[in-house]
Amino acid sequence: MIHTDSDILTVEEAAELLKIPRSSIYKLAQEGKIPATKIGRHWRFHRPTLLNFIADQSASTIIVEGKKTKPQNLDFS
Repeated sequence: MIHTDSDILTVEEAAELLKIPRSSIYKLAQEGKIPATKIGRHWRFHRPTLLNFIADQSASTIIVEGKKTKPQNLDFS
């Protein structure tokens, strides 16, 4: 387990924070699907930005009956 007080995270720290494999972090960062910065050959992640991004993603997608949908598209009638 990696503990840090820094707001700048390495790939390993970001993977631990999000509880996903390092390989997924690399792929998502390279595809621009998560907020990240490449410094030389090294990816870095800003903890508050990453947490806000994840919170925004969670709020904007809801799974209903196994299908992802946006909250405004829900019909409870």
